[in-house]
Amino acid sequence: MTDSPTRGISRRGFLTSTGAAGALALAGCTEGPSGSGDGGSDGGSSGSGSSGLSGEITITGSSTVYPVAVAVANRFQQEHSGVDISVSPTGSGGGFSNHFCVGNSDFNNASRPIKGEEEDLCSENGIEYHEINVATDALTVIVNNENDWVDCMTPDQLRQIWRADGASQWSDVNGDWPDQPINRFGAADTSGTFDYFNEAILGEEVNHTSDYEATEQDNIILQGVQQDQYGIGYFGFAYYQGNTDAVKALGIDNGDGCVVPSLETAKEGSYQPLSRPLFTYPRKSALAEEHVAEFARYYVEQSANSSLIADEIGYVPKTQEAMQSELDALNSVIDEVQ
Repeated sequence: MTDSPTRGISRRGFLTSTGAAGALALAGCTEGPSGSGDGGSDGGSSGSGSSGLSGEITITGSSTVYPVAVAVANRFQQEHSGVDISVSPTGSGGGFSNHFCVGNSDFNNASRPIKGEEEDLCSENGIEYHEINVATDALTVIVNNENDWVDCMTPDQLRQIWRADGASQWSDVNGDWPDQPINRFGAADTSGTFDYFNEAILGEEVNHTSDYEATEQDNIILQGVQQDQYGIGYFGFAYYQGNTDAVKALGIDNGDGCVVPSLETAKEGSYQPLSRPLFTYPRKSALAEEHVAEFARYYVEQSANSSLIADEIGYVPKTQEAMQSELDALNSVIDEVQ
């Protein structure tokens, strides 16, 4: 594998070229969970330029959190060249069930909280974890640029489009819209984005339609909608922000008028019900190794880095106070396991 492609390219170029197409390894390829560190860190927060760390870190999970993990891992590796990090966009659920909760990754990123059945699987395999909130996303609904009949939808209209046995033509949702088929592109059911959209728009009693192009790869959703005048899709705001000329984002009217997705509306809480927290889950036993603990600290610290989280990637960063609270909680866990 090659060195990280994020060096020297723009956020737009990174998000467009990687999407969620596969694992990215920084400073080498890894196959399993963390290797052994040499304990050469100064024990403080990362970012100090310490050079004694070595070992492997494997990160799985959400394609929405993937750009954050890659950017943070790339920066960390530049300071600690002896640490090899691989990041795989497996989907939140796929990461928990196939990797993290069976002991095959050190971190699992997630665009929704861990589920009860995933907690049970981790418990069955003796995997203890710590939850870290790393950013806030504005899940974004997109349509084709040539779609001139809608700029804003209500949650009920989205529910009609995305529910099982729901609308099949645009005119089924609104009689003024075209008598043309609705062509849907969205997240696969292993994705935290799928889970969050289900919960926020469809609710517990309504099933998501199976009549759509389901994928873990945001670039496929983008391309599908971009090439289809009657297409509609949804994914994380960061991927839209990297491709604003390619498709049109819809505003959401949750009862108080139309609100467009943006960092500002997600931060202030007016973009509802599609603003959501993003997480990473380190495995506690991995945190016993110094290179993993230092990376976890660095991950938390970077969650408050506005130039990285907001400007480069496109999510709402943590406040300094919220970041410090997360860091204090993480350090307590590290003290417990080391």
